[in-house]
Amino acid sequence: AKEATVAEFPVSQALAGVLMSLVPGGLRELHWHANAAEWAYVIKGQCRVTTINPQGQSQTVDFNAGDVWYFPRGFGHSIQGIGSEDCLFVLVFDNGYFSEFGTFSISDWIGHIPPEVLGKYFGVPAATFANFPKREVYIAKGPVPPPLPTNPAPGTLDNGSLTHRYRLLAQRPDTYPGGTNRLVSQRQFPISTTVTGALMQIKPGALREPHWHPNADEWQYYISGRARLSVFGSNGRVRTEEFNAGDVGYVPQGYGHWIENIGNEDVELLIALNNGTYESISLADWIGANARLLLATNFEVPESTFKDFQTRNRFLVG
Repeated sequence: AKEATVAEFPVSQALAGVLMSLVPGGLRELHWHANAAEWAYVIKGQCRVTTINPQGQSQTVDFNAGDVWYFPRGFGHSIQGIGSEDCLFVLVFDNGYFSEFGTFSISDWIGHIPPEVLGKYFGVPAATFANFPKREVYIAKGPVPPPLPTNPAPGTLDNGSLTHRYRLLAQRPDTYPGGTNRLVSQRQFPISTTVTGALMQIKPGALREPHWHPNADEWQYYISGRARLSVFGSNGRVRTEEFNAGDVGYVPQGYGHWIENIGNEDVELLIALNNGTYESISLADWIGANARLLLATNFEVPESTFKDFQTRNRFLVG
């Protein structure tokens, strides 16, 4: 696993990311995160995820490329690679100070509970735990599990509204001259109360319009392509950087920003915002919502300057 927390990426105060790969049968052991919720997007391959909530309800679900999961803070879960190829996925946490290497793992915990206490608790001899690991396993390797049963066990969340899986790539995208966008907020994915995600495709030469998010920081993972991100931080401060596949970008809450595709292929961009409610204000909408006379006064130019401005459907400009 590779991570980008505030330690590696100081500007990323509110969100952290991890890129993880599991071979078929590879198991990210049972664990929980005490200080962050977990949102994830599967880039390729397949994996099986299990989780349990404080009510004792569980869910076991298979994920494919293009799927999203969300675990509220403190929910126990595990991830196992299935299928015939490695599974690659991006994890996003709603706390920039989170570290994947500081989570609470079941092997580490049980390894530090005295065997006599475990024996009394589980109703078995203390010697049962003699060969259990004495340190954190983190990732284990086992056989690929069999297919899931058709009928989930009683007490599971497999058919509930608070399911932990959302099929983002299966969603019909919003289409623009400059590309497409798929958005998943709490509105589409009710359990995802602290993170909104988006999968954006930007055509060569296209522009993701200048905008800002009033209620959230923006964390970016560039899956493919070459892009240029510019961020406006007030008082004449603008920072522009170029990004390639595998790079991570970050925009603090309320900062104006825009993205350009500067390569010869589509940019595929994964975005996570640390709020379950999506909010965005675009420069075009703002300009279009004001009277030309007011704009002329503000910019000290003739009112006629604004008569040909296009301010509708500018999300991705071709």
